[in-house]
Amino acid sequence: MGFRLRVLRAFVLLAGFFLMGFVLLAAMAVLDWLLVTRVFVDRAEWAAATLVTGTVVVAVAILQGMFAFLRAGRLETERHAVAVGPEDQPELWDLVRAAAGATGERPPDELYLDADVNAGVTEQGRLLGLLPGRRRMYLGLPLLAGLTVPQLRGILAHEFGHYAHLDTRLGGVIVRGRAAVLHTVDVFGRNDTFFHRAVGLLYITYAHLFLRTSQAVGREQERAADRSAARHAGRDATAAALGALPVLIAAHDHYLTAYAGMGEPVGALPQPGEVYGGFRRMVDARSPEGIAELSAGRRPPRPHRYDSHPPTAERVAAVEALPDDGRAAELDDSRPALTLLRHAEEVFTALEACTLPAEAAASPRMDWDDLVMARAVLDAEQWARPLRVAVARAVRAEGAGTGGTPAGPVEDDALPGLEEVLDAFDRGLLWREIAERMPRPHQAARLTGASARDVMRPRVFDGLAGLVHLRLVQAGRATPDVAWSGRPGLALPDAWEQGMDDALDAAVADTPDSAPLRALLAGVGSGSTAGPAVRTG
Repeated sequence: MGFRLRVLRAFVLLAGFFLMGFVLLAAMAVLDWLLVTRVFVDRAEWAAATLVTGTVVVAVAILQGMFAFLRAGRLETERHAVAVGPEDQPELWDLVRAAAGATGERPPDELYLDADVNAGVTEQGRLLGLLPGRRRMYLGLPLLAGLTVPQLRGILAHEFGHYAHLDTRLGGVIVRGRAAVLHTVDVFGRNDTFFHRAVGLLYITYAHLFLRTSQAVGREQERAADRSAARHAGRDATAAALGALPVLIAAHDHYLTAYAGMGEPVGALPQPGEVYGGFRRMVDARSPEGIAELSAGRRPPRPHRYDSHPPTAERVAAVEALPDDGRAAELDDSRPALTLLRHAEEVFTALEACTLPAEAAASPRMDWDDLVMARAVLDAEQWARPLRVAVARAVRAEGAGTGGTPAGPVEDDALPGLEEVLDAFDRGLLWREIAERMPRPHQAARLTGASARDVMRPRVFDGLAGLVHLRLVQAGRATPDVAWSGRPGLALPDAWEQGMDDALDAAVADTPDSAPLRALLAGVGSGSTAGPAVRTG
């Protein structure tokens, strides 16, 4: 079946999705009229009233679906993005307008910057875009931070290509119609009354038919938009941009967890503008290979079965297979797209104001170094606490001569310090008493002997490492390391960097030997310099 014929069939089904509501309403009206005037007449007015009431309720559900379909794509007031006008960001608007003009499309009326690794154009069109309406574009600040100017040019041209009717005018209508159908189904899914479920089942069944039929059209529109981007931005720049998107998504997820969310356990946030702005620092500090490593081994999200986007690798290969356009040199322009943004700090700060929950926005703000230190101390305390509690109980039981008898709760001020823990290890309490009192993984509850020690050894190691980190912080020998090119943590003295793991391994061996660790502790007060970062989380 040819592409145009597939588009025509999909358009007929799309029209039928909306007209189905009129057909159902007309059918119910005729049925009511026949039953009331021909079946019940005056002999059962109560039954007629019940029937009419039921059909009215069903009609309301149908009308709700029809209005949901018509309102799909309606531009609501945007509260989670920052609006920027041509006078605010002229360079960025110039790039957007150039991309729109290259695809024969009009530029957006509004431009919003948000916190997603994405770009998109929405239009409040009528009749699914057959009649144009107000147009709005969204650009993610992380996208600007991670792409170069030529790559962003390709992404912009791709987005406008969705509206350019590159293969057939109805193709763009089908793409927007798919979004309208999914929106209508979602509206029915949010209602749990019997009548909504009954009517929704009809719409959902029809939606599956339309989505299956139109999927090939949607995918061809994506490919056509890619070709349009390649014509405007160049083949190589477009292929590089498409390949960079999944890498940037993985890198941004890592940033949110390792950096932006670092202060959540301590109830603090980075300084204003740094919650989202720190991502550019991480990108700038890493090589392209370093950024790509953050997505290594990560499985791509499972696509929706009706996803209109072909696999990214397939799209990149299709663009790379296009004829050489002689524009490879444009890739030498390595300027980050974020350089197009004026007063970037103010934009990042404004984005925080409209996206962060009120309770989070009211949290204390800390410099990155202070935030890393606060999180490192908290992590060290949490690692060390189970070991310290177990040592306190084991020592108490040893002194009372009760062996394994529970020693009761332990107050914070009674928790042992590092030397007391090592003394307990030296007395042979580690594997006989202490490890038994530490939380044990459920799957290892019945293990004994060497198997139990192998399971518990990493927990003891972490607890002892936490105590060491706390000691070094208290002595001023551990300093925070934001490590934009690695992972935030503590920078330790050279001697500790070189010998800490071996000393800890010796202390938690089957026959504990605390001498190497004590030797390192004896030099804590020396003037050794800080070394590479040690991960704290």
